[in-house]
Amino acid sequence: MSRIALLQARTGIDPARNAEALTRAVEEARAGGAAMLFTPEMSGLLDRDRARGAVHLRSQEDDPVLAAVRDAAAKSGLWVHLGSLAVRHPEGRLANRSFVIDPAGAIRATYDKLHLFDVDLPSGESWRESASYAPGETTVVVKGTPVGALGMTICYDLRFPALFAALAEAGADTISVPAAFTVPTGKAHWQTLLRARAIEAGLFVVAAAQAGVHEDGRETYGHSLVADPWGELLLELDGAPGLGFAEVDLARIVEVRGRVPALRHRRPIPTVTRA
Repeated sequence: MSRIALLQARTGIDPARNAEALTRAVEEARAGGAAMLFTPEMSGLLDRDRARGAVHLRSQEDDPVLAAVRDAAAKSGLWVHLGSLAVRHPEGRLANRSFVIDPAGAIRATYDKLHLFDVDLPSGESWRESASYAPGETTVVVKGTPVGALGMTICYDLRFPALFAALAEAGADTISVPAAFTVPTGKAHWQTLLRARAIEAGLFVVAAAQAGVHEDGRETYGHSLVADPWGELLLELDGAPGLGFAEVDLARIVEVRGRVPALRHRRPIPTVTRA
């Protein structure tokens, strides 16, 4: 049994203030008995003004928010899943990159968001992540964390069940889904999709999210949650920033997969016949 903490944040346009909030969250998570802290997508900076935000963007090696979180993890002896940061990519575009940091402050794994959010919503919101970000090229499972083998995804990846199936088949016990979901899509799909992914793959899903009205004017849905392999919610926060805790028992995976061994029953999909 492992106790984990989820930070539901309202990240702003000043990386220094965001780093301070993340450092406090690490300290509070450790004080609350957690072995690992999960933070949302874009924990270091959320700014729709690309010119203003570009001033703060750095490479992974030079990112001050990442350095601050690594230092805090080492001081607290806590695992941290830093949901994601915008980091400069060697080719010029950005990467939406997630990090797993161990209790010594070392980076154990990174993952770049595979599916980019290019959509036009009925609310009038329009998003084009591909205009600034390069998509990831690899899937990642990192072993030995307090939640077992951790498969890494980010936000919009949630809508692609084949990714979750691949991570489960690669041995994941838990899949992280750090997010900054919009309010319209969050109300319609957030909990349903997260519970479905947990049920389909027979594992835990941990989703730390952004919440509320941000400095750049956007509004995010919140409702960070933890779903177990049966789809039951172990934690769900509301729409406000805060820290929540949940207990993850990996024995639950064996129990649920014994009831419904869908992973063992999965077969290669035959070629579709067009009649």
